[in-house]
Amino acid sequence: MLLRHATCLSLLIFIALASTARATTVGREQDIVDLKLGQRVLVDDGTCPAGQVKEVRGAKMTDKGVSRTSSCVPRHGPKSR
Repeated sequence: MLLRHATCLSLLIFIALASTARATTVGREQDIVDLKLGQRVLVDDGTCPAGQVKEVRGAKMTDKGVSRTSSCVPRHGPKSR
């Protein structure tokens, strides 16, 4: 009985963490209003080469808030055979 409760609790924690780990995708970098430290947002604005998308990250804390860095990363879409 105790093992069943522990398994259910572990599963619920895993689902909660997995759902928050995904990166959000927006169309323009201006649409990112509240970037948190360590957060990653994918921006699909066409500035990166084909097969890639811009990733904006909350890099470090400054006096004015979180500073942003961006780079082009491979686009992860549905897998094809």
